[in-house]
Amino acid sequence: MTTNESERHLAAIAADGYTIIENAIESDLIDALEYDLLRLERECGVVPADNDFEGSKTVRIYNLLAKGEVYRRIPVHDNVLPIVEGVLDPGCLVSSLSSISICGDESAQPIHADDQLLPLAKPHIATVCNTMWALTDFTEANGATRIIPGSHTADSSPIYGSHYDSIPAEMARGSVLVWHGSLWHGGGENKTNERRVGVAMNYCAGFIRQQENQQLGIPPRLVKEFSPRLQQLVGYSIYGGLIGHIDKKTPVDVVLGGGSDSGIVWDA
Repeated sequence: MTTNESERHLAAIAADGYTIIENAIESDLIDALEYDLLRLERECGVVPADNDFEGSKTVRIYNLLAKGEVYRRIPVHDNVLPIVEGVLDPGCLVSSLSSISICGDESAQPIHADDQLLPLAKPHIATVCNTMWALTDFTEANGATRIIPGSHTADSSPIYGSHYDSIPAEMARGSVLVWHGSLWHGGGENKTNERRVGVAMNYCAGFIRQQENQQLGIPPRLVKEFSPRLQQLVGYSIYGGLIGHIDKKTPVDVVLGGGSDSGIVWDA
């Protein structure tokens, strides 16, 4: 992605709270993700959670970085990560990585903001930046994510369960929706007989606790195989030269036996 493209997407997020990166995902990666998600669903016996938020006909698979090598390509993707870093900063972390397959006849998810559980007055700087990867076309009929443009600047979060006028973030297979964590949104109603399949690649600022506990949820033996950047993103790093250190050393050095060149700010 060029600098001009990145700036255009960041300007859209600043103004509207979201942007869509078209043709962001390589076709071979889409195919591999589709295949492996079906494998996981079958082998792990995954079924809908059947609750108000996660849906009664929506299949979700969590902690994907612990479940297959193909998922390692997602958090560090060159077409997406630079935008996220522009919203947060390069010290951002993987908050969660999961799949969301909305099946036919599923009702709409309640409108919400992804940061509304944080006890911070709104509006505030971005603490969360989330992305939805379209593995199928996202249409109004099949449950495209519903969004309320500009709502990331509101001085409150939506009242859970209330109705709000919204628009569908329609996008073609291979596109990625990126949004500010304060944006009001929710999964759409699927009125078709086919699945709307997406991957929710969610990030948070380096000073915010991750939604999924990456350090405990992913065995260190697997993290040792990750690229250095992915190791940083899942939390084996320190933020601002301080937050997250272990005896003034980075988790990469202490836990993984790596050779990080990051120093503590006190020693600078």
